[in-house]
Order: sequence, then structure tokens, then C-alpha cells
Amino acid sequence: MKRLLYLCFLMVCANCFGQKSEDRKAQNLFDKASSAAQQQDFGQTINLLEEAVNTDAKFTAAYVFLGDVYMMTKKYPKAEERYKTSLTLDKGASSVIFYKLAESEFANGKYIEAKSNFEKFIGSKPRAEDLEKAQKYLLNCNFAAIAIKNPVKYTPLNLGEGVNTKNAEYFPAITADGETLIFTRQVDENEDFWTSKFLNNAWAKAIPLSAKINTPEYNEGAQTISPDGKYLFFTGCNRPDGLGKCDIYVAHREGAGWGEPYNVGRPVNSEYWESQPAISPDGRTLYFISNRPGGFGGYDIWKSTITADSKWGAAINLGPKINTPYDENTPYLHVDGKTFYFSSDGWPGFGHKDIFYSRLDSAGNWQTPINMGYPINSFEDETGLVVGADGSKGYFSSTLPSGYGKQDIYRFDIPESAKPKKVVYVKGTVRDLDSKQTIESSVEIIDLQTNKTVFDDYTDAQNGEFLAVMPIGSNYLFNVSADGYLFYSENFQLTKANLIAPYKLTVDLEKIKAGAKVTLKNIFFDTNKYDLLPTSIKELEKLTDFLNENKTVAIEIQGYTDNVGDVKLNETLSQNRAMAVYNYLIHQDIDAKRLTAKGFGESKPIADNTTETGRQKNRRTSFLITKT
Repeated sequence: MKRLLYLCFLMVCANCFGQKSEDRKAQNLFDKASSAAQQQDFGQTINLLEEAVNTDAKFTAAYVFLGDVYMMTKKYPKAEERYKTSLTLDKGASSVIFYKLAESEFANGKYIEAKSNFEKFIGSKPRAEDLEKAQKYLLNCNFAAIAIKNPVKYTPLNLGEGVNTKNAEYFPAITADGETLIFTRQVDENEDFWTSKFLNNAWAKAIPLSAKINTPEYNEGAQTISPDGKYLFFTGCNRPDGLGKCDIYVAHREGAGWGEPYNVGRPVNSEYWESQPAISPDGRTLYFISNRPGGFGGYDIWKSTITADSKWGAAINLGPKINTPYDENTPYLHVDGKTFYFSSDGWPGFGHKDIFYSRLDSAGNWQTPINMGYPINSFEDETGLVVGADGSKGYFSSTLPSGYGKQDIYRFDIPESAKPKKVVYVKGTVRDLDSKQTIESSVEIIDLQTNKTVFDDYTDAQNGEFLAVMPIGSNYLFNVSADGYLFYSENFQLTKANLIAPYKLTVDLEKIKAGAKVTLKNIFFDTNKYDLLPTSIKELEKLTDFLNENKTVAIEIQGYTDNVGDVKLNETLSQNRAMAVYNYLIHQDIDAKRLTAKGFGESKPIADNTTETGRQKNRRTSFLITKT
């Protein structure tokens, strides 16, 4: 309806920009073209108008009308040509024609020429609304003219025949380990999800994702995958359980398959249009596109965060640091949790939609978006960028000449300035120590500098697998627990910004029994001191929870040192450190009858004391189950 109303407006305007033709045949053709346009038969509209100007070469209104229809059908070079002809014929033409010509030149990437004609239009003192649009175009022209002279390195590489076909492939999503790709493929007007694995340095032949998610009667698309590949958020339109035209749905991976998807419900979805979800790396915040009231433009980026009662919280607009009076779409939050990529036609760019990135500052605010640069962005639409976990590669869809058919999925090197913060992932399997059978367990990772949880989820119920991401620049507590088992404690020290290889673990949990032992790798003391450091609290809380959940368990808290210094002093230090943990537990109302503390000094090393790495392992706090 909007398109038809706009076209009717164009036809009225076209009659304003020139007298009717004195040639009856030409005018008759123009009138028929107007009728064809009302029927949205644009091919016939163009044919009739071209015949009209061939009949009357000075028919100014027909040239303007042709320019308008060519613009609407995205035939920008022809639109530019027709507007120029109208100006040649009518030296006193309305300044609006300069605006139309400038728009067509801008759409063709002719920024210098467009700037000149926009300035002519602005000089005519147009109404405020038109002046605002022209000034925005002028900003874009100035930006684009400079950016083109400073191109960034850009060499897109097709992902190959395993992913791309003669059909259209788009909206790529990739897991943090870079091993699984999920994308949308359109076959015979139906959109479904397909998936490919990265094997032997190439993407294997893609297969349909799941019959539980793909449907023959609805389109599925505009998806995002959680970093561990366990949660797929996607857009579903016109479904019986929908709240509006398009809603956001989620499905959970179960072993090698997927469960039934379900509508995430209000307040994420509404009677308006919600689409293009993006999930935060901790799985707690969902970003999405909506045209609901309360935004800054037609389509804005919103977010919803899971509340304390495990429900999606109120939808919050990301505000004017991200959204504009125009349209934003295809949001993507990198797994570093701080670098946000999206597309917009509101921020200064090259025309249509460009890809931008914004970073979260220390106060939790988004910084002013930065254009990804030329030729990543151009006067065409650029949307749907996702960036691999290591920050080096971007994945997107395009109709480049090297393609297999329609849209294909490509990758390219992310410019250094646009790369996200470095991250590393930990991936593994949780098993029973004795049987070696995989078990479902809880995995939690906490940033010890901020005390914020960066990952909190269960391993896969069928295969015991997990995958979590940690931004480099902090220290992390890693904890695995399951009912009936001792918990597993690990510490990852990632304060240095150098590249760190992914961690791959097999965690064997030991059942609760007398003689079982756990090394608490997140208990910290200053050198030669026994006061618990604040970074120890989270680990101590885990131990407290364990004792409260297993009230028949009694433990001995054990302290150890390396061999540096006096033997007696080391024994005393280790005893005092064990007592520091003992006293903490007493203050948490753990019965003293269940606790003992003992310091072993340097007497029981578990590593070589001749290296700093070995000595660090020997300086440890453990607990031993003495009774169940």
C-alpha cells in the first residue's frame, strides 16, 4: 500500500514538472502509463513512457515520471539519464528535479556530482522536511568521497560448493569454535535452515538442519546461533502461534538433533514486527529488530535481558547511540560481548544500508558507530555480517560475479581497526571418573575481576559436551558440578592480550565418597600471607553450597606450599591458610564438627619445584572428604 501511494504521489508530481504534451498520442501514452502504474505493472509503465518520449522528445513530465519509476525499480543509471534530459529540456525546472537527479547520482555512487546537485536544491530554500533529507545526503556524500580515497583491504572468498548453490544462500551464523555453519537457503520461494561442518580445511556439503525446525508451509530465516551451538534463535512469520506478522523463536540442540522450536513470547514479541535476533555470549540478552512504538525510526534495534525469575525482561531500545530516524537491521554481538556490528542507512555512509560497528565502553555505553569502510560498504545494500570468534574473519552474503548462482556466502579479513576484543574458548566433555560415561552437569565461568558470570549452562544431556567463551584480559573461575559428584575447579589466567590457543578438556567428575579430593584452584593469598583475597570468595561460595547440599559430608581442608623458604615457616603458613578457609566456612554456619584443617607445608609436591610453573601448582588449597 505504501508503495502504491508513493507511486501515485510521483505521478501527480510528474504532471507538475512540465506541461502536458501537445502531441495527442504522446499524452495518451502518458495517461495509459499512469493507469499501468496504479496497477503496479511497472514494466508496462516504463514501456509506455519510453514510447511517449520517443513520440514527443520534449515531453518533460514523461522524462521525470520515467526517472521516478526507474528509481523505484532500482534502475539507477537509467533514472539519472532521464532526470538529466528533463533538466536539459526545461532550464527553469523546479529545484526538486535537482534533488531527484542527486538521489539517482548518489545511488550510482557518483558522490561528487550528487553533492553539487544537493547543494543546488538546498540553495532553493526547500521546506524543512526536505531540507533535512538533503542535508543527510550531503553528509553521506562528504563521507563517501573521502572514504573511497582511503580504501580498506577487502578480498572476499566464496565458501565453496559445500555451502553455496544455484539457489540463494544468506544469513550465515557460526559457532565459536568455527566448526559449524548454519545459514538460510531459499528453494522455490521457501526459506529453510541448512548446516555445514568445517572438515579438512573446507566446508562439507550442507544438509537440512532439522525437520523439527524447517517447515514446508512457513519460511524460517534471519537466525543466530549461541556460541556453543546449542540455541538457535530465528524469525518465523505468519505462524499460528505468532503474536504479530513476524516473531522470534528458539530451538535447543539435543545431542545430534534439535528439539521443537517455540515462540519466545512477550515482551520480546508483540503485535508488531520482530526479527533478526542476536544472542549475547552469556545467553542472557537478546538483541532484535522491531518497528514497535517508542523507537527512533522505522526499524530499530531493541534488547531484552533474562530476569532473576528466568523470564525475558522488558524490551529496551538501544537508544540514539545506535538507532537513527531511519532503519537499522541485522544486529550481531561478537562473543567478546563488547563489539556490536549492525547495518543502517541512518549513519553517514555510501548509500542504502552500510555495515557499522560500535564498542561498549567501561561505563556500559555504546560508542558512536563507525562505518566499516570502502569497499566493504558501497552504494549497494550491505547487511548480515557476523564475525568469527578469533575476530579475523567476517561472514556475509552477496551477489558477487564469482558466485554459484544467486546470493552466496563469503568471508573476508576484518580490518584491524574493526576487529573485536580477543577471546579464547574452552570446549570439552564431562564424564563419570569410574565408568567414563558422559553425564549432564552444570558449567559456570565467572570473571574474577568483575564477579560477573560469563557462562552458566548445562552440558548436553546426551553427549556431555560444552563450549564457552572467555574474553582475554581477565582471570576466570571455571566450575563443573553435578548431583552426587564432587565439583571440579579450574582457573584460567587470561590477563595478557596475546593469542592463546583454545582449551580442550575432558572433565572426569568423582562421585562423593570418603577419600575423594578436590583442589580449589580459585583460592588466592598474597605471597607469605594467609588473608583470603577477595577473588577467593566465589570459590568459597561454591564450597559452601556443596556442603549445604551434602549435609552428611565432612571434610579436611588442606594447605600446601612450594619449597621456597624455611620448612617450618612453610608448614605454619600452610596451616594458617587452611584455617582461613575453615574460619570462612564457620562464619557461613557450616557445623565445625564437619570441618578440620591441616597444613602440609612443602611436604607433598604435585609438580617440579625447580620451575615457577611447578611451584605455582604446589602452592594450593584442597579439601578431602573424611566422612559421608
